[in-house]
Amino acid sequence: MSEQVAPPFPQQPGQPEPAYPAQPPAEAKKSRGRKILSIIGLLLAVVAVGLAKGGLRLWEQRNDTVQAKAGDCIGKLPEVVEGKDTKANGAKVVECTSTEAAYTVVGRVDGLTEAQAQAGEACDEYIKEGEDGYVFWGNERSGNKYYLLCLTKKA
Repeated sequence: MSEQVAPPFPQQPGQPEPAYPAQPPAEAKKSRGRKILSIIGLLLAVVAVGLAKGGLRLWEQRNDTVQAKAGDCIGKLPEVVEGKDTKANGAKVVECTSTEAAYTVVGRVDGLTEAQAQAGEACDEYIKEGEDGYVFWGNERSGNKYYLLCLTKKA
């Protein structure tokens, strides 16, 4: 005896063809190299932003005294021989209640030329006769203008 297979259902006139599940469209795949380049580009962008922020922070902290004003206190500075310029790298503004506070800013003069700042004469009106006065000058970072801090030794 042979097996018989029933024929598929005959299609009725006017009926649509049976629907077969459609295959999903092929996804547009990025090439592996393109993905790697995207990741590397993103990492480079993050590193560049981090370096820029870090560089800016270092630049701002290069000389903390740029923002100093009358009433602020400055930490210890190198010993100065009268009439001789001494570099004070790392000078910084500190809390006046801090044990690091060594000087009080009694006056500030902005917009000086380098020669005017070095002369220190603009502090004459801020430091009284007999006071242990010091002059600190630095570049304002905007053009060729300098600022002068008039300091007295903190008691």
